[in-house]
Amino acid sequence: MKFSEQWLREWVNPELDTQALCDQLSMAGLEVDSVEPAAPDFDHVVVAKVLSVDAHPDADKLRVCKVDGGDGVSVQIVCGASNVTAGMKVPLAKLGAVLPGGMKIKQAKLRGVESSGMLCSAVEIGMAEEADGLMPLPEDAPVGTDIREYLGLNDNIIDIDLTPNRGDCLSIIGVAREVAALNGIALVNRKIDAVKARHDETLSVAIKDEQDCSRYVGRIIKGLDTNATSPQWMVERLRRAEIRSIHPVVDVTNLVMLELGQPMHAFDLAKLSGGVQVRRAQNGETLKALTEEMLSLSADDLVIADDNGPIALAGVMGGLDSGVTALTQDILLESACFHPLAVAGTGRRHKLHTDSSHRFERGVDPELQEKAIERATSLIVEICGGQAGSLLSAGKGAGKRAPITLRSARINRLLGFEVPADQVVTILKSLFMKVEPDGDGQWQVTAPGFRYDIRIEADLIEEVVRIYGYEQLPDRPQQVALPAMESSEKKLAVTRLREAMIHRGYQEVVTYSFVDPDKQAALIPDIEAIDLDNPIARQLGQMRTSLWPGLLEALNHNIKRQQQRLRLFEIGMRFESRAEEIFQTRVLGGLVYGNEYVEQWAEKGRQSDFYAVKSDLEALLSLGGEQRKIRFEATSHVALHPGISAAINVNGNAIGSLGSIHPKYLKLFDLDNPVFLFELDLDALCQVEVPSYESMSEFPATRRDLALVMPESVSADDLITCTTASDIALLNNAFVFDVYRGEALPSGCKSVALGLIFQDKSRTLTEQEVDASVIRIQERLSQELGANIRG
Repeated sequence: MKFSEQWLREWVNPELDTQALCDQLSMAGLEVDSVEPAAPDFDHVVVAKVLSVDAHPDADKLRVCKVDGGDGVSVQIVCGASNVTAGMKVPLAKLGAVLPGGMKIKQAKLRGVESSGMLCSAVEIGMAEEADGLMPLPEDAPVGTDIREYLGLNDNIIDIDLTPNRGDCLSIIGVAREVAALNGIALVNRKIDAVKARHDETLSVAIKDEQDCSRYVGRIIKGLDTNATSPQWMVERLRRAEIRSIHPVVDVTNLVMLELGQPMHAFDLAKLSGGVQVRRAQNGETLKALTEEMLSLSADDLVIADDNGPIALAGVMGGLDSGVTALTQDILLESACFHPLAVAGTGRRHKLHTDSSHRFERGVDPELQEKAIERATSLIVEICGGQAGSLLSAGKGAGKRAPITLRSARINRLLGFEVPADQVVTILKSLFMKVEPDGDGQWQVTAPGFRYDIRIEADLIEEVVRIYGYEQLPDRPQQVALPAMESSEKKLAVTRLREAMIHRGYQEVVTYSFVDPDKQAALIPDIEAIDLDNPIARQLGQMRTSLWPGLLEALNHNIKRQQQRLRLFEIGMRFESRAEEIFQTRVLGGLVYGNEYVEQWAEKGRQSDFYAVKSDLEALLSLGGEQRKIRFEATSHVALHPGISAAINVNGNAIGSLGSIHPKYLKLFDLDNPVFLFELDLDALCQVEVPSYESMSEFPATRRDLALVMPESVSADDLITCTTASDIALLNNAFVFDVYRGEALPSGCKSVALGLIFQDKSRTLTEQEVDASVIRIQERLSQELGANIRG
């Protein structure tokens, strides 16, 4: 929220400079994002009156003006603005003035005519980005007054970043209450008197859904001056809050919203039919919003309606057909209290977010409606004239809030130090809370209506320490008894996995648990995903069933920023729905993109491949112990390239997948080159096979090498598995050390060199024993795999 420091100091004015005030707000939880001047630096610009306007002798688009700048002597200025007229008051940059951007005003000749200064638009004094002509000033603007003083431009615009629970501070009075409490001073008493009724015209107002609208207040104001304009002070306050001046009535409703925190709306009375009611929309009803967008409504939407149908989306936006225009003479002014969830749901369904909905979603004071409408009525009558009617109201308003028990012992326990009881009471009362003693060291505290966030005792304690000052907390170490953490050799710490990935050149990322439903359905179509009822964005509408969609989005984000070599991993949850139950699984996922090595002079660049990534995963899996039986088995996966994908099995159980993304998904994620993806069950990764001790043999080993011809379809893993399954006690190890493809081999075959190590722990093996074992292995390989000795 942006607001004027001058405006705030009209409500509460502590003896603090701007920086100290901002620091104080930030420490109290209202984080100040930025402080900017209300207008850039310029000088020697005054209020001036145009006395006469004559045509330029040599230029059709220029005018020669006589201007009174308050010095008692008129000056001649050549002006090209189309709206310059005699009698108007405008900003005048006098000779010697320096405007924003460093432009200095000097004596000049324009097409042969002397010009002694410059008449300014809002752009030239840094108050707007564009303008149609000179900046007109009110008729009562005193000639010769410095424009910075007249417009109050020696001001700062403070931008605070509020957390969603502090909707009460989306107003000047809300911030002022905080500043007053922090400094132990009182707010300036700004009494808002009721406006007397000047006519007796009424219309009926009713609430059909009191659960979502507790209070609705309206007032008819008749006979507005259609020529009225918003005063400069109001336009300036709105500008400093980044709200554009539109129409005096609309400007008043916006001003009251900024000042008191109550969103308001005005309807053109002539465009209403019958009474007004707050109700649920009927399926199929429509509303043309102020944005000129036609909204299709349903029973989930709360609307304001007349006898002909919806005229506004409650708490979000008014309808175009009932809105105030330059010709409006009679209005119905509304001020209501809508339930936060009703407004939030409606706004998100229709993808509308307004200043009004922003406040209602966070909670508006349920006791503020009448006060706000009296303030707005007073301003409208003052600016536009007209006659106000009596208040029209419906709804019982908010009920009494239940008191919260606050215990001094609990305060001391949570904060770790003692806050004096009288100071606790003073702080809470300064926050407009009702405090009643309830026994020794205990109070019953009732929060005001505008503090939606105060619900439990801990909330009150937070308020106490916030106003007491976090910087005042004593700096002393806490003594806490911590139980010893259980540690098991059978469990691998997740930090070990992280370190292993980092050592292999990967970087850890954290992506959203919400993903694009369309992309997820394409990548993982066989798992039922969980839809979000109120997604923060359409492309984040489902819970992820895999880490891959988020990792691919992160990859795409980096590629667009000229990163051409990426190794990413993430440890997180994936979610799926089975039989209407939600299941969560912790997984480790990752991707590899680009060259195998960082660009360098000594190594020629080459793309990462399946086996390079497989090597990384083998290193990761080896942390669980060499006794585990790890297999990478060829498999098919809809998201992975056929023939470049594998299922990862440990001890016969599938724990994950690895492969190159299918080419058809490259375009889906705006990718041009292959990407390798993997995902493994984290619990399975963390299981450790604890090694057991075995004594080393004191007797020599014997090696035999076999050159085997076999079909291409037989993998090295199949060969080793078949060999070690031959139930030969003397076989100590088996491994592949060479592969040959070429001439002299049958079509579709390859030659694999298999190394065999034989050893016994109790004796030296004989040649006959080793030869017999080799023959048994040859026979098994021939029978099961078609692998025969190469001739």
